[in-house]
Amino acid sequence: MAPRIRQEDLECPLSTALSYVGEWWTLLLLHDCFDGYRRFDQFQANLKISSSMLTSRLKTLVENGLLEKQPYQANPVRHEYVLTELGRSLRPVIVALAAWGNSRLDPAERSMILVDAATGQEAEPVLVDRTTGRRVDGDDFVFTAGPAASAPFRTRYTPTPTP
Repeated sequence: MAPRIRQEDLECPLSTALSYVGEWWTLLLLHDCFDGYRRFDQFQANLKISSSMLTSRLKTLVENGLLEKQPYQANPVRHEYVLTELGRSLRPVIVALAAWGNSRLDPAERSMILVDAATGQEAEPVLVDRTTGRRVDGDDFVFTAGPAASAPFRTRYTPTPTP
């Protein structure tokens, strides 16, 4: 039996995003791409992933427009996988996930940190509103229904007055 999908899941931007990157291998492959990996054998050697699983994940990333398959050798034909603009736009998400993972560790236990390439200083990424520069991870920013919201979404995200 196929899982039941609610209307809210079909229009939720979080659900949509997870449909692109919700599999564990997918985020790791994208992370490798940001580190400069492009070729099947590089991904496989680094991630220790089976050929069939890697083929499946790369195919999905290409189909979803996150990677582009480009030939780099003619005989035999071999391809590399290059981030598209859509794929590159996920870098802040991966940076934020890594930072969240590191935030739970003692600094001495971190195996990978984000640093300023020019200075070598460790960076602490935060998500801010482009207009105000304020952090958006507090209670003063909330989700609300957008213009395309269905009735259930409008019900869920209609602000309720506080007494």
